[in-house]
Amino acid sequence: MSMLLLGVGAIELKDKDFHEIRQYVKQNFGISMGEEKRTLVFSRLRPVIRDKGFADFGELLEWVRTDKSGDARTLIATRLTTNHTFFWREPEHFELLRSAVFPWIEQEFSHERDLRLWCAACSSGEEAYILQILAQEYFENKQGWNIEILATDISEKVLAQSLQGVYSKESLAALPEGWLKKYFSPYDAQNMVAKDILKKNITFRKFNLIDEKMPFKKPFHVIFCRNVMIYFDGPTREAIAKRFAGVLHKGGHLFIGHSESLSTMNVGLQYVKPAVYRR
Repeated sequence: MSMLLLGVGAIELKDKDFHEIRQYVKQNFGISMGEEKRTLVFSRLRPVIRDKGFADFGELLEWVRTDKSGDARTLIATRLTTNHTFFWREPEHFELLRSAVFPWIEQEFSHERDLRLWCAACSSGEEAYILQILAQEYFENKQGWNIEILATDISEKVLAQSLQGVYSKESLAALPEGWLKKYFSPYDAQNMVAKDILKKNITFRKFNLIDEKMPFKKPFHVIFCRNVMIYFDGPTREAIAKRFAGVLHKGGHLFIGHSESLSTMNVGLQYVKPAVYRR
């Protein structure tokens, strides 16, 4: 039997506990965790055992099974979903957005002038703020356009970070100096904070991508869901992609991560280029 141990009188991650955690994560969040994630599960959940005063992973799992408040579910999601991103990640997508997608939206929806973007699994907010910058830069001098950006994530912790809008200068390093001055203010020696002009059109909301119901009244012109579906199994990815297609305008674009593909799935989306699809 394999297990992880740490220190004297160590806490063990037994096979049966690891199996139950994997089942819980798959059922509740749609994320498939292989044996290679055992160390990650141990390192991220052991502090919870310590902080809660539990004796072992068995007591942690009992709390997860019996908790009715939702606190356990939220904590597990926060601990076990990976939240690592930075500004201007995979820049080819942003270049396509402002060179081709925004001009198409401007032409096709000139009568509505209502731009709707969804940043799904927004993590700590960097991508949502980049979308706001690009939309603001493109549409700010085009009269009457309304910009709405929905940014969702399953983790309340990263949503709180997004709302605060404080980022390290290192994570902002790829942005032009003009954007930094226009959209960010100094926060302390190592960090900057998003100005109100950057936050004004973004709504941050908790949402689980495996929920079957998409509670949105209006369709989106663009959806970004990058480097997230790689954690789901094939059927879950296909179901999510179909739901994305269902809430996109005809001709609307879905951007996924470059390590992801929908090419073998019949989800109602046409391939445009690597990691870009169109309804």
